[in-house]
Amino acid sequence: MTRGKRTQAAALEVRLLREGIIESRHIVQAVVCDERGRVLSVAGNAETATFVRSALKPFQALAVTSTGTLERYDLSDRDLAIIVSSHKGTIEQVRQAFNILWRADLDPSALQCPIPEGKKSRLEYNCSGKHAGMLAVCQQRHFPLNNYLERKHPIQQLIVSKVAELLRMPAEEFISARDDCGVPTYFMQLAQIASLYALLASGNNLDMERIVRAMTHHPNLVAGDGEFDTELMRLAPGELVSKTGAEGVQCISRLGEGMGLAIKVIDGAKRAKYAVAIHVLQQMGWISPSVAQSLSEKFMSFGKYKRLEVVGELSLL
Repeated sequence: MTRGKRTQAAALEVRLLREGIIESRHIVQAVVCDERGRVLSVAGNAETATFVRSALKPFQALAVTSTGTLERYDLSDRDLAIIVSSHKGTIEQVRQAFNILWRADLDPSALQCPIPEGKKSRLEYNCSGKHAGMLAVCQQRHFPLNNYLERKHPIQQLIVSKVAELLRMPAEEFISARDDCGVPTYFMQLAQIASLYALLASGNNLDMERIVRAMTHHPNLVAGDGEFDTELMRLAPGELVSKTGAEGVQCISRLGEGMGLAIKVIDGAKRAKYAVAIHVLQQMGWISPSVAQSLSEKFMSFGKYKRLEVVGELSLL
């Protein structure tokens, strides 16, 4: 992140209104960076740190696109889309995750992600595609399969080295913790996360271009019908890449312009991150008023009596 300039401004506030009366509030920070890591605009503090959670998945997928694994096992863009997904466990999505394992001659028992409550298979877990992709790389590179979740495992070291290379920082400086699915996630500044999504949008890296193509061509696999990432990419085809993360993280790339947006809701509320995304995307002109209206109807209105409003704007630096 570029130093020596202002990286703070007033945060955004999301209000839940019940028949026009404020019932709840959420404080939200948002940052826009370019592919060189420069902070372009901010609400809150660009240096606020958070675990990136599932918003890391497009960059974890670099382990697949950069090692010849796609070619070795003849994996398609659909397979790559499910690798970066936080899916709903539909039959289509589960079959796609299984396809990766089948092509790599792996048994589903190799997966070490949890079994969702009330379900029967690890393939139904929302991160199963990511785990299947990691296992495919392990199979292709002859890495051990039984401990691929460990921080020191070669697949996890490969992933953190790719992220470190993009951010031009030593891999050993990253603070990590286990995500809910068991693999490492990383504690990063919002400006760093936004910079990663700017790089994803830059068009300067063939491995990331393949990931972008998979996500934009198959948004239904990245999340699912009715989910924010899927609906946004459908409404802005070929213009935006969207990836959610737990605990109030939302990230969006502006394709062709090398800009990335990272959002963090301080209390972790999912509803607030979608409201802010719609608000700032319209403010920046990344979506049209008609797209904003369509998204608002799905993600900012809750029946007859409740709706969300966002107060504040991104400040240009």
